[in-house]
Amino acid sequence: MQHYRNRCQPSAGNYSGVLLLVLLAGAGLGAQTALPLKFDVGVGPLAKGFLAVADTTLYTPERGFGLISEAPVRSVRRSGKDALTGDFLTSDVPFYFVVDLPEGHYDVTLTLGDPEGESQTTVKAESRRLMLEGLRTEPGRPTSVTFTVNVRTPRIDTTETIRLKSRELGYLNWDQQLTLEFNGPRTCVSAIEIRRAVDPVVVYLAGNSTVTDQENEPWASWGQMLPRFLQRGVSVANYAESGEALRSFVAEKRLDKIASLIKAGDYLFVEFAHNDQKSGSAHVEPFTTYQEELRRFIGVARERGATPVLVTSMHRRNFDADGKIVNTLGDYPEAMRQLARAEGVALIDLNAMSKQFYEALGPEASKQAFVHYPAGAFPGQREALADNTHFNPYGAYTLARCVLLGIRANDLDLVKYFRDDVEPFDPARPDPADAWHWPASLNANARKPDGN
Repeated sequence: MQHYRNRCQPSAGNYSGVLLLVLLAGAGLGAQTALPLKFDVGVGPLAKGFLAVADTTLYTPERGFGLISEAPVRSVRRSGKDALTGDFLTSDVPFYFVVDLPEGHYDVTLTLGDPEGESQTTVKAESRRLMLEGLRTEPGRPTSVTFTVNVRTPRIDTTETIRLKSRELGYLNWDQQLTLEFNGPRTCVSAIEIRRAVDPVVVYLAGNSTVTDQENEPWASWGQMLPRFLQRGVSVANYAESGEALRSFVAEKRLDKIASLIKAGDYLFVEFAHNDQKSGSAHVEPFTTYQEELRRFIGVARERGATPVLVTSMHRRNFDADGKIVNTLGDYPEAMRQLARAEGVALIDLNAMSKQFYEALGPEASKQAFVHYPAGAFPGQREALADNTHFNPYGAYTLARCVLLGIRANDLDLVKYFRDDVEPFDPARPDPADAWHWPASLNANARKPDGN
C-alpha cells in the first residue's frame, strides 16, 4: 500500500481502495494545536466546542483536515435534539480518520451508533492494530468508548534515529499522525475526541514479523491484536519489524529507542528466534550468545524499573506423519526458558501453546491460521500463497489470546487492565476459524513480509 501522503489531493476518488479523513499539520490544525481535539462527525448541527467533519469536507493542506475518498462516505442525519449523536458518517467500505500528532500516547474516545438503527464497528489504529472488535450498538443507544493508542516516530534524540528499512518509510506507524480505520458491516461514527494519556502503562514489544504490526492484508501478528484486549490506560508500543533478530534490532537502534522512553511500571516483551538461528551476522548460538543478547534486553528494562517478559517463539506450521508439530527452532525456545529461570524473568511459553493450537486444528485445518490463500484472493495477488511461518488475522488473534494466558499465568499486574470481555481460553481447544470475523482493510497487496 502506498502511503496516502503520496496520493492525497483535494478531490474525491483518488486513493486506490482507501477512504481517508485527513487532518495535517502545517497551514491547518497541527501538532501545536491544544488538546483535546474534538470532532463532530456528520452534517447536522455542530456541537459546541467541536470541529465539523462532513461528508463533503475534502482535504486541503490549507484547511488541515478533510476527506479523501474513492468510495463515498454518507452523512446521515436523524431527528432529535442532540447535536453530537443526531448525525453520523457511514460507508459501505472501510474509512480512515487521520490527525497529525506529536509522538506520545493518546486516549481516543469514539461516539458510535445510530438513533434509529443498529450499528457494528471494528476500529483499527495505525498499521492495522486492532483496538475495538465488532462493537454493537442498539437503536437509539449511542455508545462512547475510549482506548489508549501509541503514536511514534523514528527519532530518538536530536541526533539519533531508528534506521528504518526502506519498506517502513511508508508505514502508517511512522508518519507522525494517528490513523483510525473504521470498518464493519454498519459503521456509524458521530464523534472523535483525542486527549493526551496521563501516565499510561506502556507495553513495549521487541521482535520480528510474528510480532510486528503487519501493514498489509492478509498478514497479521499477535502484537497488533494485543491492544484489543487491554483497557484504557495501557498503550502498546510495537517496535518489532519483519526480518529482525536480536543483533539487528540493536544495530538499527530500535532497542535504543525503547530505552529512551521506557519507565518504571512499563513492560518490555521480547520474542526472537526465527531469524537468530539463520546463518550470517545475526546468528547467535542458543545457550551462549542468544542468552547473552537477551540479557541486554532484560537489563534495559530492569535498569529503568520496567518489567521484562520473555516470549518463546511460536512454531512454524510443520507436521509429521502422525499429525504432530516438528520443532524447526532448535534449542532456542529451551535456551530462553532456562534463561528466564536463571534470571527470575517472567516467561510466556508461546512455543508450547502454539504447538497445542496447531495440533488441535490438525495438518489441514491449521492452514486457516496461516497465510494460505488461492491466487486472486486479494488485489494484486497473482499466485497462490502458502506461508507456514506468518499468520492471518485469525491465527494472530488466537496467538494473542495465548499471550494473555501467559500474562495471567505469570500473575503480572497487567492482568488488572484486561478488558471485561476477555474470556477464558485453552489453546488446545481454540475457537474455529469460521466462528471469528475480521473485516479486512482496503490495503491488501499480498506482498510477503521480508524475513520472518
